[in-house]
Amino acid sequence: MTALIDDVRCEALFVSYLQRSQEPTAELIREAVHAAVDRLGESGCAELVAQEFGEHPDCAIGRMRWARSAIRLAFDVTDGHAYA
Repeated sequence: MTALIDDVRCEALFVSYLQRSQEPTAELIREAVHAAVDRLGESGCAELVAQEFGEHPDCAIGRMRWARSAIRLAFDVTDGHAYA
């Protein structure tokens, strides 16, 4: 189950307004994830990720790497915010 939750979070961050260059805090990342899921739903986030990988795979790979890394930090089990 945890892997599925992390996948949804990564997809939500991927389609969010946040940019890596903003160096967002863990709190901003969590807020962006919740906002994207609220706005688009889980399947809506997945659809936009698929579209971006289809249209711009070279850019999408880097953004997904960043999203996965950011999600691991923002939802770290040891920080008291895991699965909040």
